[in-house]
Parts: sequence; structure tokens; C-alpha cells
Amino acid sequence: MQLTDLTMLELAAKLAERAVSSEEATRACLERIRQVDPQVRAFLRVDEEGALAAARASDARRKAGSPASALDGVPLGLKDIFLTEGVETTAGSRILEGFVPPFDATVVRLLKNAGLPLVGKLNMDEFAMGSSNESSAYFPTHNPWDLSRTPGGSSGGSSAAVAAREVFGALGTDTGGSIRQPAAFTNTVGLKPTYGRVSRFGVIAYASSLDQPGPMTRTVGDAAALLQLIARHDPQDATSAAVEAQDYSADLEAGVRGLKLGVPREYFTEGMDPEVEVSIRETLREYERLGATLVDVSLPHTKYALATYYLIASSEASSNLARYDGIRYGLRAKDARGLKELYAQTREKGFGPEVKRRIMLGTYALSAGYYDAYYLRAQKVRTLIREDFTKAFQQVDAVLSPTSPVPAFKLGEKLDDPLSMYLMDVFTLPCNLAGLPGLAVPCGFTKAGLPVGLQILGRPFDEARLLRIARALEREHDFFLRPAPLQG
Repeated sequence: MQLTDLTMLELAAKLAERAVSSEEATRACLERIRQVDPQVRAFLRVDEEGALAAARASDARRKAGSPASALDGVPLGLKDIFLTEGVETTAGSRILEGFVPPFDATVVRLLKNAGLPLVGKLNMDEFAMGSSNESSAYFPTHNPWDLSRTPGGSSGGSSAAVAAREVFGALGTDTGGSIRQPAAFTNTVGLKPTYGRVSRFGVIAYASSLDQPGPMTRTVGDAAALLQLIARHDPQDATSAAVEAQDYSADLEAGVRGLKLGVPREYFTEGMDPEVEVSIRETLREYERLGATLVDVSLPHTKYALATYYLIASSEASSNLARYDGIRYGLRAKDARGLKELYAQTREKGFGPEVKRRIMLGTYALSAGYYDAYYLRAQKVRTLIREDFTKAFQQVDAVLSPTSPVPAFKLGEKLDDPLSMYLMDVFTLPCNLAGLPGLAVPCGFTKAGLPVGLQILGRPFDEARLLRIARALEREHDFFLRPAPLQG
């Protein structure tokens, strides 16, 4: 077994025993990146000097018997949407090319304080707008399970880096499924916490009422341990919830006996890949064998979620991205004659087609004469979607569903059909509209060897229960740690 094959918790145990050093683990990640990232293309930039310096500092703390946290010394990767002091941060966009933040995002600061070396910045769909990583302004990332396929998006770089053993874990963000869908495509674990559970301060905004950072790991235990470090109330984030974090690892082994798990009939629709449905149905039966009770539930407004999401998210994106104008930071168009031309040329050159599409949609929805017909109506439907979940959770402890209607699709397959691409998020985005926690966990493979992911949704701030439910499945299977073939 290679050092990079260890889970975060396994490495942490070896670091505590001083059987291996953080510098060794970090160098192993850097070597692995050199070996496989030319194929996977998960990283936009690697901070070798900063990661090794943090690793040496961690080793010194371990030697002195004063580790900063249980995960002190475990190397991690970051989606390029988190501000990192002194390290270029672009959100996958040309308009932020060359931008070096003067401070760290709150979650980055928490990870540094906990002693985790941060190896580098991971590729993503531009401003987190996409479901395949193909809208990155730099290059697409490839799925380690089949290099001809997408790793999902927008956190595809994060999921691919974890699946390819380039880092032990990573952080992503989830606006409409951008942690969970990539996790399902790459046989990894992706946790989208309750809205407000993890600080958004220093996270480049796409849709402020939907965005939420979260962990992407190889195992459920690793996700619990990483969430423990970043689930903090942050007074710098006005939407941060003043809710005490649970001990997310305490009940991991409690199993599912006695739990009621809801199965929403609206999530098993026409167009779902038959092999995905077979894997999900088999997993549901397995939960029954493990002692859970399956309950049929209805989420009747699910059919409106896609339109609701894209109206709200695009409207918020239109507002958030207005700040990129060539004046304050980032790209500035050359040879512009006058302020209006400077704005237009900067945004034309700096934004890619998907970002422009969503800005135009959002600006239209917010314009005079259309605000009530589109944006306001979408917010009312959002309330109905949230109420659907509230009613369901009066009957059940969690809701189980597919994460994606299909396994990872070919790169380029959906680029010319935006609506088809948007439909990839049909099962994940209601969770964001309702502000709920959601977890994607491996549950099998297709005949072609492509991963399938189960989605587990829960009540607000009930992440510990979701992790417990996922761990019950993980104990029964070895496919959680099966290495990706890096072929295709």
C-alpha cells in the first residue's frame, strides 16, 4: 500500500504514533500529483513551498507533544473558490487571473489553525456554475474512473483529486449539488452541510442564499472529522448559524436499526439510467436488512425545483458578479475608450459562456416588469419546497434518493445542450433550496465500472445522523476504498 492510499484518519493515527511524518505524507502527495495530474488535471496550482512549510511545522508540534488537532499534518486540497492569503485564487475564471488575496477565508484559517498542510488549489467550473467542470476557463478535469468522462461539477477538481489519491481530502462548495454530484461520479463521500453551518466568509460568491462549503473525502469517518474542524459560528458571516456543532464522530457506529428512512416517489423518474436505479433499489433493500424501516414519502413540489433554482441562483449571480468590472481587481481590458467600454470589454473577455448565460438570465428575472413574475414567484415556490421536506421529516428520520439520474457522462457530451446539463442536478438542488444537509455516499457500480452514489438528506443541523446512516452502509462494503483505475 502506498502512503497516499491511507484515509485521513489512518494517516492521522500514524502521525500520532510518529510512524510517519507530515512532511513524508505531503511529499507523497506532491509526487502523486506529478505522476497522475497530467492525466487527471485536478489542480490549477500547487503550493509546494507552503505545504511543506506547514508539514514541517506540524512535525515539530507532534515532536513536542502538542498537535493542533487530531488531523494535524494531514495534507488537504482546496477548491479554487476559497480565498488563500498569498496564493492566487481565480474561481476558475479568467476575470480573476492574477488575483492574490490578502487574507484567508474563515474555513482556510480554521484548517491552518488545525495544522493541515494545504497542497494547492483545485479546478472548478467557472464561479461554480456548471455540472461537469467543463466551464472552467482553464481546462476540464478528467474522472479518474474513466478519463474520457467528467468528474462532475462544480467541485470536480476536488472530487477527482481525492479519488486519484492526490490528496487525502478536499474542500468543495455546494450550491445545487456541486459537492454531492461529483462525489457520486467519483466514488467518494461528499457532504453538503446545513446552510449556515460552515462559514462562507472568504468564499467567492455564486448564489449567496444557496452556497455552502463542505468536505470531500474517501470515507464517512474522514468527512465527519473534517466537518468537525470547520463547523464553527463565524461573526464575519451574517448568515452563519449560532448553533453548537455536534460531535460528528460520536455516533458513527450506532447503525440504522429503528430509523425510518423516507423514499420520495418523485425522485424515481423517467430518464433515470436503469443501472443507477438498480443500485439505489438494492441499497434501499440493504438498509431494510440492517434494521431500518423504509417509508414512502411525497415531495410534490420537486417538479418545480429546477426552474426555481435556476431563477434564484442566476438572479443572485447577476448581483454578485456585478462587482467584476475591471476597476478594483482582477482582469482589466486594455485599450478601452471610456468607462462603459472598459466594463463591457472586461466582462466580455473575462467571463465564459456559461457565466454570461446565467448573468443574462438573472438580470432578466430581476428587471422591472419581470421581478414579480419570475424571481418573487420562484421564492414562493422555494418556500413550498421547504415545507414539503418539513412534512416529510415529521414521518421519517432521513430521506434517501439517487444523487444523479445517470453515472458520469462523457466530456463534451452535453456542452451543446445546457438544459440537459442542468438536469444533472435535478435530485440535488431541492436540498439547497430548503437549506438542508445532504450527503452523497458510494453505493455501487455500473457494469462499465462507473460509480453510483446514494443521496441522504436530513433535518437542519442533523449532519451527525446522516453520517451515521452512511457509515452503516460503508461497513458492509469494500468499494468505498477501491482505487480508481486512471484509464479511459
